[in-house]
Amino acid sequence: MNNIKNSIFYVTIIGGFTALIYWVISKGVALEAGRNIVKKQIESNHWKDFLHSMVENLQHPLAILLAQIVTIILVARLFGWFFRKIGQPSVIGEMIAGIVLGPSLVGMYFPEFSAALFPKESLGNLQFLSQIGLILFMFVIGMELDLKVLKNKAHDAVVISHASIVIPFALGLSLAYFIYETYAPMGVEFSSFGLFMGIAMSITAFPVLARIVQERGMQKTKLGTIAITCAAADDITAWCILAVVIAIVKAGSLSSSLYVIGMAILYVIIMLKIVRPFLKRVGDLNATRESLNKPVVAIFFITLLISSYASELIGIHALFGAFLAGAIMPENNKFRNIFIEKVEDVSIIVLLPLFFVFTGLRTQIGLLNDPELWKITGLIILVAVVGKFFGSALAAKFMGQNWKDSLSIGALMNTRGLMELVVLNIGYDLGVLSAEIFTMMVIMALITTFMTGPALDFIGFVFKDKATAVPEEIGTKSKYKILLSFSTPEKGKKLLQMANSLVKKQGDNSIVTAMHLSLSTEVHSFDIKEHERKMLVPVIEESQRLNQNVVSLFKVSNDIDSDIIDTANQGEYDLLLIGLGQSIFDGTLLGKILGFTTRIVNPDRLIDKFTGKEGLFENSPFDERTRHIIAKAKMPVGIFIEKNLEEVNQVFIPVFSKEDAFLIDYAKKLINNNGSQITVLDAGGEVKNTREIQETIRSIEQIAPNHIMIMNDRILKKEFLESQDLMIISLDSWKKLIESQSIWLNNSPSVLILKP
Repeated sequence: MNNIKNSIFYVTIIGGFTALIYWVISKGVALEAGRNIVKKQIESNHWKDFLHSMVENLQHPLAILLAQIVTIILVARLFGWFFRKIGQPSVIGEMIAGIVLGPSLVGMYFPEFSAALFPKESLGNLQFLSQIGLILFMFVIGMELDLKVLKNKAHDAVVISHASIVIPFALGLSLAYFIYETYAPMGVEFSSFGLFMGIAMSITAFPVLARIVQERGMQKTKLGTIAITCAAADDITAWCILAVVIAIVKAGSLSSSLYVIGMAILYVIIMLKIVRPFLKRVGDLNATRESLNKPVVAIFFITLLISSYASELIGIHALFGAFLAGAIMPENNKFRNIFIEKVEDVSIIVLLPLFFVFTGLRTQIGLLNDPELWKITGLIILVAVVGKFFGSALAAKFMGQNWKDSLSIGALMNTRGLMELVVLNIGYDLGVLSAEIFTMMVIMALITTFMTGPALDFIGFVFKDKATAVPEEIGTKSKYKILLSFSTPEKGKKLLQMANSLVKKQGDNSIVTAMHLSLSTEVHSFDIKEHERKMLVPVIEESQRLNQNVVSLFKVSNDIDSDIIDTANQGEYDLLLIGLGQSIFDGTLLGKILGFTTRIVNPDRLIDKFTGKEGLFENSPFDERTRHIIAKAKMPVGIFIEKNLEEVNQVFIPVFSKEDAFLIDYAKKLINNNGSQITVLDAGGEVKNTREIQETIRSIEQIAPNHIMIMNDRILKKEFLESQDLMIISLDSWKKLIESQSIWLNNSPSVLILKP
């Protein structure tokens, strides 16, 4: 009835007002009398008119900018993906993507396409949009620098950092002396040219270095800590020096720049002494995702924009203001991580590639058309590597590091990446660097960044550590070893409780390893130790309560499922315990992970009653991960679904086929170690027909006759299910249970799904 009523209303409203519109237009035509309105002639070639209109639309500045953005993002992501596959930071691929889209390749071989996509009059829009991206990026870089770390770290890290600046700076300035007459732009003073060459040689790409350290698992080592601290100190020092250099260049001389430098110092003091305490109070009151609402976010964005604007007005570039605004953000790591999430994706994925391409459009490798120019390029690269690589390495060696760590620090500090391009573009915009020198320096930035990974590999090969013997307790295969992988301390405690039930009385004949893996994109380098403590300490405290010896393992990972598999396989564990639901991967599927939710009728209802949680069958980006672990693990895998588990006293094991015989071994472990009461449900009628199962049960009955019983009734009462603490079931049998839409699921307890 309501549908008919709604239809009548819809037809009445639409029909009535359409008639009114037609009537008004018809009457309005009469108002045209005496206005000398010229009617447009309707041409016969409508297709030609349409094409002409399309061409005009394509040439609109907004259409050109949108086409540029789409092209740039696609090409940058493609090149970034390729370089990640070959073991290089994605930033190298994005830098090369910019050069490819510029006059060095596309512009040279497809000039018409390049002129259509990047017309000269459109480059101004691209430049300003890329500058916004840089401002946001420098804001994030500032937030990622923890000033407390620089205060607390060893003195030698600061010494190495400053040595890694002054040595290449001096060498860059010396190189400028020899090439100034030939390659410096006309009208540029030597001091300006030399200072920019010096700062360009001494910069280190902190974000790229930090990512390399994380990807190589070095963040917890002394080497990784020193390298990250050196890079952080390098970033702060280099940007302060750059601000002074920009002030000198714009003022024309050192004496004239003193006013600018004085204003810059006053501006920094105001930011540190007035703005920073104010932001801290705001941050302390709004440190959660829920409280960080739009008005609060607006306060921090306005601070960023005002800081950038002030530094631009003073004459030390807007990027320094953005960097300082990030550095004075509230030190609450949770707040910073939330705010970084809001800014980072837009700045890195959308806007930063625009900067790479804009840099590429300025990089004209074709200008280096003379062997002499390539000799100078080689000389620039040599000076850059000698100054930064060997300067940092020698300083590290002098401070007591061994040769391997010293050279590794040198290789890491030699990474220039995006930060180098920022400096070069500033110099190019100020007219200090010519097009030829700009191109040479871009090539140097690419090569020094690209060589970091291979250099570390070569250093590791040359100074290969002697093979160390595996500790006896880890290497002894006679011991029963369980690896449990968890995502949160609460999940870890429940998995530990499950593992403890299997090995409680074995003492030194068992080893339980509790492992937590965090994605590298979710943990900042400076927060790793605190995050490790937060994740592992509650689990270790639980192990003490259970009187269970535990080996803890923590790692920052780029590929969690692969690292779980590698750790389990290389450690030759007897059982890998993982959690389902949100134990490892948020939103992991229960049915789809096993590959047959499409055959389930109304699975949400069944599983919601079973787990008490919603959404286990919703689409998830992580469903392949657990399936991957199950497929690749070389040992038994236990998938634990926890439902208010307090004890593991009452356990029932449904046996659907003779392949489920291995489950009785786990029943034996629970009885021997935990004194559990086991009910074996002969769900498939196979227990009485399978000799292996009968013999195992008989051996258990001889030792613990009152701890195991066989049940033949397949219709389980609600009271029985609710009295059980745990159900242990094989992976194949679990599939059958789901397929049959068994009413067991309505009231079942916690479940341990085992893959033999």
